Amino acid sequence: MAKSDDGLEIVGLGLAYEDCPVGRKFRTVGRTVTDADITAFVGVTGMTEVLFTNLDYLAKESLIKGRLAPGALVFTFAEGLLMQATMQHTGLAFLGMELKVERPVISGDTIHVVVEVTAARATSKPGRGIVTTRNSVVNQRGETVLVYTPTRMLKMRSAG
Repeated sequence: MAKSDDGLEIVGLGLAYEDCPVGRKFRTVGRTVTDADITAFVGVTGMTEVLFTNLDYLAKESLIKGRLAPGALVFTFAEGLLMQATMQHTGLAFLGMELKVERPVISGDTIHVVVEVTAARATSKPGRGIVTTRNSVVNQRGETVLVYTPTRMLKMRSAG
């Protein structure tokens, strides 16, 4: 447990390598994707595909009804949910991943992330470990919408 200079416990710090044994599972809180989120994300990234920008096209021609969210937005929201809860002060590096979009996310969907640790090992340098997880992004209907498998370097509480 980390403490501040005044001796109080600091909450909200991330998971250390030792907190991530293979098989550990947990989930994040949820977050609703809104029209404003989609508009802002598309604007800042330049993802001006008609599926994300043209509501008339979506209503008349798209096979999927509703305001679609880019898969990249869903991934970044999932990472944000995890960042807030698991990586503060302990995440050292994002090393890579595989990602698969399973279903569309539309405005109004609420997503959360189910995480399972699938691999963990100490590195040759003291104080750090490598952890791989399977992160399933799930909507309010219990449907998996996106799956990705990030590998990260995390701090250890111990020197190795």
